[in-house]
Amino acid sequence: MTPELWREAPDAGPGIYNSIYTGPIVDSHIHLFDPRRPQGIPWPPKDDAIHRPTLPANYFAVSKEHGVTGAIAVEASPWHDDNFWLLETLRDDPRMRGFVGNLVPGADDFLPTLERLATEPLFLGIRCGNLWDRDLREDVRNPAFIDGLRALAESGRSLDSANPDARLIEALLEIAHQVPALRIVVDHLPGAVVPADQERTFLHNLRALAAHPGVFAKISQIPVNPGDPVQVRNRLDTLWELFGEDRCLFGSDWPNSLHAAPFRDILGSALRFMRDRSAAAKTKFFSTNSARAYR
Repeated sequence: MTPELWREAPDAGPGIYNSIYTGPIVDSHIHLFDPRRPQGIPWPPKDDAIHRPTLPANYFAVSKEHGVTGAIAVEASPWHDDNFWLLETLRDDPRMRGFVGNLVPGADDFLPTLERLATEPLFLGIRCGNLWDRDLREDVRNPAFIDGLRALAESGRSLDSANPDARLIEALLEIAHQVPALRIVVDHLPGAVVPADQERTFLHNLRALAAHPGVFAKISQIPVNPGDPVQVRNRLDTLWELFGEDRCLFGSDWPNSLHAAPFRDILGSALRFMRDRSAAAKTKFFSTNSARAYR
């Protein structure tokens, strides 16, 4: 396939998707936070352009006209109590399908908090990876961490990753081997940072990871104006080849994505990537695969 994805300027308004896909869209990756809280927020920093209230109403104000009917929030805070702030923030909006929290498997508070959250249908899983000064490759060497992931799998919840690189994919592959019952959602794969000398290892491990049927690829952070469109298109086509139409799902990364482009442009890149796929594949990618990944 050719890099035609970036050769058309996105339309304004709902026309951006009418000619490609007309069904409902579930955004599997947005962040919610409110810096007006007395305790503030750990991210984004005060000098960041997105350091402002981003709540469900703010998100749907910009996404609803483009066909978005639901969204999944991914925790953007390492603070334990923010799992419950996020739960209460989305509880009263039926368009919010659930949230991915932030707990540390193996920590003293992990199992009690998991047991408490497991009673909440809106709690979909946790995220671990290259964030908050954590190193998943080191974590997987800790038996208590692996035991925590087994408890996560037994609860029916999934594991999201964060900020992929070759080392993270290696760690996720180890997790898939040790906890085969755990569903894994690999976030932001189009934006993975992989030096040229690690590309072969990265692809080898990614292919091995994709061989596990419970691993999903979140197609988020698609570059809107890439320096090398051929390279990015090849990455996208490789992800589709490895994970297929049943295990790829759309995520916008809003409002973090606003650093790159408005929401309509972010969605536009995903729509153009899917332009030549079948109607069934589009429905899976933009809607039903998120339900399969997060149940």
